[in-house]
Amino acid sequence: MNKKIVLASNNAGKLKEFREILAPLEIELIAQASLNIPDAAEPFFTFVENALTKARHAARMSGLPAIADDSGICVNALGGAPGVYSARYAGEPKSDQRNNQKLVDALQGAEDRSAYYYCVLVYVRSEHDPQPVIADGRWSGQIIDLARGSEGFGYDPYFYLPEFQRTVAELNAEQKNALSHRAQALQELLKKLR
Repeated sequence: MNKKIVLASNNAGKLKEFREILAPLEIELIAQASLNIPDAAEPFFTFVENALTKARHAARMSGLPAIADDSGICVNALGGAPGVYSARYAGEPKSDQRNNQKLVDALQGAEDRSAYYYCVLVYVRSEHDPQPVIADGRWSGQIIDLARGSEGFGYDPYFYLPEFQRTVAELNAEQKNALSHRAQALQELLKKLR
């Protein structure tokens, strides 16, 4: 496996998480923005199709292997929404604050507050890799009405973990990197790559 890999994301939070998780393997993770690679279009309705498109785009533009993730929050009372639209749930420009407010508003009066973070990771050795490596992870919790915690990003302050009696934003980076949907997917991906 090439030790230099492009991360097909410009999300600083994701880059930080990936670097921390991959650090022991001595993999040099390069943010696509540092190579002037623009974001790929994400026109699909599924996480896996979007992740594959982003990975192929980054590999094509860089000439290096690439990892892409597509992830989001799926709320059962909302039929799985916001799903693949999580980052832009409240429209453009992207805003965690507006996304969270829209989610809390959509759940007013809902008894079922269950939700899960879902992540699909795709690794391609090249743009035309006929056998992309695909892994996924799922992290269950509940949506609460009032933000708690200052760590993490996105929906983390509203994503409550009953078993820890905390939101994801109340976990430290080490705890999150051990438990998250992204960590689960990354561990599965690393097993497959080995």
